[in-house]
Amino acid sequence: MTTHFQGRFEVEFKYRLTDGAAFLRALEALGPEVMVADNHEQDCYFDTADRALTREQKSLVIRTMAPSGIRLWIVKGPGPDRCEAVNITDSDKAISMVCTLGYQPVLTIDKRRSIYFLGPFHVTVDHLAGIGDFAELAIMTDEETALPVYREQLLALAARLGLCPEMRETRSYRTLCEQSAHLLQEESAP
Repeated sequence: MTTHFQGRFEVEFKYRLTDGAAFLRALEALGPEVMVADNHEQDCYFDTADRALTREQKSLVIRTMAPSGIRLWIVKGPGPDRCEAVNITDSDKAISMVCTLGYQPVLTIDKRRSIYFLGPFHVTVDHLAGIGDFAELAIMTDEETALPVYREQLLALAARLGLCPEMRETRSYRTLCEQSAHLLQEESAP
């Protein structure tokens, strides 16, 4: 994992893309470094039977990426800025360990993801089937005092990429997927 993903805090803005091709053209015009392109990413979320992590605004995730082979153990929260990730070598063993500790899988999210670097920032372009296309602009840091400056810099980058405030998506992928599943259940109910 590069230094782009090191730190205890993350500033991240997510945008729903209505024209993914136009966004990619704007991004390519800035000359990004490509980390991975069109990876399949699977996030398996865990929680206790009584949803204690969800109530505490925390997420425990085991992520696998192919074909890159990246595997991560991710903890987010509490709150939107706290995020830590560590590389793991054996995702099956990590899942077994998490289950041994009393956590159970509660949601799996599949997405197609490309990751780009623009200076200190990383830009991810995601497609979630049935949910939509998104761009996330982010930076990770150990310096909590730097968060306000990074927020301003990321908003300026968003504007350069043609992303406007109306395109902002404040819900997590987890929330979007859970809401979509709930709507599907309501539609199929007799």
